[in-house]
Amino acid sequence: MSQTKTAKVRVTLFFILVGGVLAMVAVVTDHWAVLSPHLEHHNETCEAAHFGLWRICTARVAVHNKDKSCEHVTPSGEKNCSYFRHFNPGESSEIFEFTTQKEYSISAAAIAIFSLGFIIVGSICAFLSFGNKRDYLLRPASMFYAFAGLCLIVSVEVMRQSVKRMIDSEDTVWIEHYYSWSFACACAAFILLFLGGLFLLLFSLPRMPQNPWESCMDAEPEH
Repeated sequence: MSQTKTAKVRVTLFFILVGGVLAMVAVVTDHWAVLSPHLEHHNETCEAAHFGLWRICTARVAVHNKDKSCEHVTPSGEKNCSYFRHFNPGESSEIFEFTTQKEYSISAAAIAIFSLGFIIVGSICAFLSFGNKRDYLLRPASMFYAFAGLCLIVSVEVMRQSVKRMIDSEDTVWIEHYYSWSFACACAAFILLFLGGLFLLLFSLPRMPQNPWESCMDAEPEH
């Protein structure tokens, strides 16, 4: 591989590494969405909640704004965090019976785990490609990274639908929501992994013939 392509591959792998780190942060943290109920004018506190793929945290915070709105209140102070009932059957809290959609939550978590698996396999292929005349391994690595990005955006959409159903359900007290920094990390990771995988595939392809009479087999190797 030429020095120019090598430099491009290394830069692309750096951005993919950043995407992998963001994907890991998004999966293990629980700030995908922040939920809050409607606040009556005589109330001075608001029970807000934020949750991720695995658990939900609730906190009762004071409302200081003039219109007594509970929207965009960030849960702070002492929190009560518990894993979802379907991930922890021994959990005694009843809040998960009506604040989560079990099928959506399990699907989003499972797809996110697949995404991390693709990242790990792609990273193994990318690491092995640095060996002598093994740059062909960059092609499967690029596909694994692209698949990881696609899985991650599917997990994001499943989570978004879960939040929508939660807000629209008559069995929940949550009527206001916004997506937080874990959700943003997942979206950014999708962009870096998917586009990084495509560019890595493009850079790892063999040199195209420069003349009409030259075939790919006749082209000089780039090692």
